[in-house]
Amino acid sequence: MRARRIYLLDPRRYRPEVIAVAFAKTSRSPEPFDVIAESLSDETASQFHEKWVIGYGHASVAEHAVLHIAFENISRLAAEAIEGVRLASFTEKSTRFQILDRESFYVPPEIAASSFRDAYQAAVEQLFETYHAAMEPVGRVVEAWFPRRPEEGEKTYRTRLRIRAMDVCRYLLPTATLTNIGMTVNARALEHGLRKWLSHPLAEVREIARAVKAVALQEVPTLLKYAEPNAYLQNSAARLQGWAMALPEDSIPSDGVRLVSWDPDAEVRLIAACLYRFRAVSFETALAWARELRPEDRRRILEDALGGRSPFDVPVRELEHIVYTFDCLMDEGAYYDLKRHRMMTQTPQALTTAYGYAVPRAMEEAGVGARYRAAVEAAMALWEAMRPAVGEAAAYVLPNAVYRRVLMTMNLREAYHLCRLRGGPNGHFAYRYIAMRIYEAIRAVHPTLAAYMGCEDYPSSAEIAARFGGVMRRGEVQTV
Repeated sequence: MRARRIYLLDPRRYRPEVIAVAFAKTSRSPEPFDVIAESLSDETASQFHEKWVIGYGHASVAEHAVLHIAFENISRLAAEAIEGVRLASFTEKSTRFQILDRESFYVPPEIAASSFRDAYQAAVEQLFETYHAAMEPVGRVVEAWFPRRPEEGEKTYRTRLRIRAMDVCRYLLPTATLTNIGMTVNARALEHGLRKWLSHPLAEVREIARAVKAVALQEVPTLLKYAEPNAYLQNSAARLQGWAMALPEDSIPSDGVRLVSWDPDAEVRLIAACLYRFRAVSFETALAWARELRPEDRRRILEDALGGRSPFDVPVRELEHIVYTFDCLMDEGAYYDLKRHRMMTQTPQALTTAYGYAVPRAMEEAGVGARYRAAVEAAMALWEAMRPAVGEAAAYVLPNAVYRRVLMTMNLREAYHLCRLRGGPNGHFAYRYIAMRIYEAIRAVHPTLAAYMGCEDYPSSAEIAARFGGVMRRGEVQTV
């Protein structure tokens, strides 16, 4: 009997393209992986990829070549495009744990070359000045809101207050704010990302893409050399934008989260899918049988499938057969966090001033509400003036406070994860509100399935909105 071996191919010893070939060759070679790797050179690995990955389209081989890419001092607007690569891992500089200095913003070439350069500089500086000015008075408000816990040390308490204050003040940070990102990605996913970035309407994103390609080619010279701008991506977007102009104007939604599509038979489908795994029957047979179950038997099966989980247990994969679509209105800061849930499908609208902006309650109680509104409204007014001249680059001036509309389609397993993680008490109140509205919308149509999401002890969306903030739309303050 042959001995089992489990080991690493050391990336300090082998180039990523060599490791990819070593794994790929196992389909045709009886040799161990490390023996195959030792027989390869950079040149032979390149020849393999030229023939099989590029020539014959065996792109899955490129997934074994993994890169770790550091992005420093890119705008948060560009970061949205970078982090749109689904099959990658990202860690980003946090605005909850770091106070940003007044020079931490990007001036895009589209605006730098326009007559709006000075106005843009002034508007962004006003946002940053207000951000810094608000930190201390907002800190006093959150200290009154969040008393020290009996078991909490002074240092821990001060850190918690600092985070809460920054949660409020970050509403003023524009999408031009500079950030750092660490990305781990395989060469196949990176090539797809490069094609999208090189085709992006923003010059910054295209510049970043060219820089990424240049540094990545040092490690994977074959797998990425044909990543170029994609005419399909560019042309289809332009054509669809033309069609979209025929849509009638719509009113501003009064509800931040609307469930617009769901399966009324979700419980039955989930039961059928769970049992299908253990019996040699068709799904139609399992579905028909589940429809005939008594309500109490349905509840017992769902309890067997979903009950007894700890907070660290991932629920059964069959939840992915149940799908929901939400039309959401959220501030840009909340979207910036929720976009990380890339297992769902997200279609964000472009940033705009059409939906107004959020006014955190702490800003008003701190006595800086008027200054906050002045800074946000100045940025919004400049966006409206710049938009015809500089196009999408006008969005760099808009702060996290502005509201954005996003279409989100997720399966129930992702909803369990999102609501449990983002609805918790340690999260930012803006995305906590969205997470709880999603939970409450699912609970309204599928109460039995929602009962296992682990959110029943969290504050409701109404409680979060009442405690932390509201929405200002064209001068009228309303509850979220």
